[in-house]
Amino acid sequence: MVDVRQIAKEIVAREGGFVNDPDDPGGATKHGVTLATARRLGLDKDADGDVDIDDVRRLTPQDAEQVFLRHYYHRPKIDQLPEVLQASVFDMYVNAGAHAVRILQRLLGQMGQKVAVDGQIGPQTIGAAQAAAAAAPHHLADAYGIARRNYYFRLADKRPKLRKFARTRAGNKGGWIKRAESFISPRYHLNAREFQQRVAAWG
Repeated sequence: MVDVRQIAKEIVAREGGFVNDPDDPGGATKHGVTLATARRLGLDKDADGDVDIDDVRRLTPQDAEQVFLRHYYHRPKIDQLPEVLQASVFDMYVNAGAHAVRILQRLLGQMGQKVAVDGQIGPQTIGAAQAAAAAAPHHLADAYGIARRNYYFRLADKRPKLRKFARTRAGNKGGWIKRAESFISPRYHLNAREFQQRVAAWG
């Protein structure tokens, strides 16, 4: 049985505290909750009639957990996916929104399932995911994690400003890659040489 509350706590821990990196498309963020999300959900923590960076700064880990459980797990229907996928798709949905679902849908299509790539979890995606899980119960989570890692690499390929999230200043795996690999079996992690080869074109 998936302990979704524990997963939410782990996501909050991975996201960290308040950051406002100008290169991060999410902008001002605390515990993984962006200013845009806070505004959309009306999280007026200081009760001054608007939602701004001050409200983001006031968000608690518990606030973030509740936001994630309601709006990033139950509402997009991640709870209806096979258990083997839920933790990684949930974590990725917090990190990248509907891209998490599109990554899954493309993967399911590559596995021979008929599914539209629309970023929405409906009966077709749920059925395709269940069929894929039945066909490859010991491989589906790894396949999704690898597809997720590849998504991060491709994003960094296209947008040089985002490379710092995939590769540290010292040239090692950055937070995005580590995050994806935390859901992949160790035998499929990139070793140092493989990682360097993958990012060599970045200079």
